[in-house]
Amino acid sequence: MKLELERLTKKYKDTLALDGVSFSFSPGIYGLLGPNGAGKSTLMNLVTDNLMPTQGRILLDGVPIRELGGAYRHLLGYMPQQQDLYPDLTLQRFLYFMASLKGEMKSEADREIARLLALVNLQDAAGKKLKTFSGGMKQRALIAQALLGDPKILILDEPTAGLDPKERIRIRNLISGAAGDKIVILATHVVTDVEFIAKEIILLNAGKIIQSGPPRELLREIEGKVWNILISDEEIEEANRRYKVSSLSRSGSGILARIVTDAYDGAWEAEAVRPDLEDLYLYLNGD
Repeated sequence: MKLELERLTKKYKDTLALDGVSFSFSPGIYGLLGPNGAGKSTLMNLVTDNLMPTQGRILLDGVPIRELGGAYRHLLGYMPQQQDLYPDLTLQRFLYFMASLKGEMKSEADREIARLLALVNLQDAAGKKLKTFSGGMKQRALIAQALLGDPKILILDEPTAGLDPKERIRIRNLISGAAGDKIVILATHVVTDVEFIAKEIILLNAGKIIQSGPPRELLREIEGKVWNILISDEEIEEANRRYKVSSLSRSGSGILARIVTDAYDGAWEAEAVRPDLEDLYLYLNGD
């Protein structure tokens, strides 16, 4: 299975939200990274066929998705960022409702909902109303509904937004385990959500892909450009002026600042460190 974007462009009046994006997806997890306004939501709305492109097209195995119509949408699973669920429905009734919208027979839904409740570890909450759910439980419920019908293309919009670290790890592991032979596009601005589970990273900014590839390959671009420098409290502002600072932490002898720079000028005591995707994200997206 191959999903291809060909010179995809989307304009809203005078705003160019997506600018000639081309990319090819095959089964695996893709991390779509970018700051707010980068074009992530527009790209997902085009892939889910909720929007028409201004120019360009999307093809599934060589056939434009507009020609496939409902057959294409039947292959989709979508998890929106917003948690505006039906508050007075129980989780079980919500999943049956979503299954009916996807055209499933009740006998099919019975088996699938039981399986998905176990997968997202919400069996004990099946009879509880959604308005009583925590943020993490709602996110797991949304993942379950996205997986109804065994979709081959799974679109996840900020699946860990607003969650505590423990719940984020749970959601991340859940996505990795559920991916299987699907094309999974996971949009986020939190680098750690995709650093260890993504087959490829797509860095989007100002409506364009500015870099893409497997994480290890992408990190080669900034090898030798990430440093830890030791500074005082009074020198923090100066360090921020000189470099892109990705983190600050206090040590026994001062402040340890992690910086990303093309060439370190030796202004402070420094140690070269191994780069990670957060460093690359900062390097490519500015201050």
